[in-house]
Amino acid sequence: MELGFVGLGRMGGNMVTRLVRDGHHVVAYDRSPDAVSLARANGAEVAAALADLSGALRPPRAVWVMVPAGEPTESTVQALGGLLERGDTIVDGGNTRWKDDVRRAAALSARGVHYVDAGTSGGIWGLQNGYCLMIGGEPEPVRRLAPIFTTLAPPDGWLHVGGSGAGHYVKMIHNGIEYALMQGYAEGFELMSESEYRLDLPAIARLWNHGSVVRSWLLELAADALAADPRLEELKAWVEDSGEGRWTVEDAIEKAVPAPTITAALFARFRSRRANSFADRLLAALRNQFGGHAVRR
Repeated sequence: MELGFVGLGRMGGNMVTRLVRDGHHVVAYDRSPDAVSLARANGAEVAAALADLSGALRPPRAVWVMVPAGEPTESTVQALGGLLERGDTIVDGGNTRWKDDVRRAAALSARGVHYVDAGTSGGIWGLQNGYCLMIGGEPEPVRRLAPIFTTLAPPDGWLHVGGSGAGHYVKMIHNGIEYALMQGYAEGFELMSESEYRLDLPAIARLWNHGSVVRSWLLELAADALAADPRLEELKAWVEDSGEGRWTVEDAIEKAVPAPTITAALFARFRSRRANSFADRLLAALRNQFGGHAVRR
């Protein structure tokens, strides 16, 4: 099958390689000459500019967008909407907020262009293991793109979950759950790292992946990270968030659905970025004021 592909970063480049290996004809574009050269070396046809994609594909065309969420995705989708024709499809595989999908789908539909949102999970391991795909959009373009999804995903690894925005909504909840799981592992392993026992944390992580109810791919990755650096001394305690956790908590507030674990995990990430915070200094000052407790200057 033919597919245009915009965005050849860590995930996008690997996705193109996986598609080409399975016999798809991919026309790729990226602003980075190095990324374009690598895609060409891996068997993709390359476009010199975004405007060249439509001419390099036969109708009905499909173009997958895999660029950073927010303005880069917004501007790319708008540009493609002006280049593509009635019956063509834009697929957004990034981490877009689902409300933006609904808006884009309506705007593009007025021009006869389909819009499909593809929540994509798999990270840098997707080339080897495949990508779990959560697909939102109208049934017809999703059906037409099924060979693409089947190549990118492992067996039974993609699902049409609903209408426009549903794919990214499900991916958002997926990432919110991921926040909570990661926080649970982090707290448990921190407790063990402070134990009076000399615990082999990499061995315990590996052990728990054999029959334990807490086994998971995340735990496999934890075992690998701990094996490489058992005390994680080469890392700073700074944890970013890319937006999905915030959107999950905002959605929970809008719907009055309690999500305390995911919320606490999100706030723990915020806390990781605070050094010598005002709140902690105030806590120390208050304890000193009411109880005369010692403070550190």
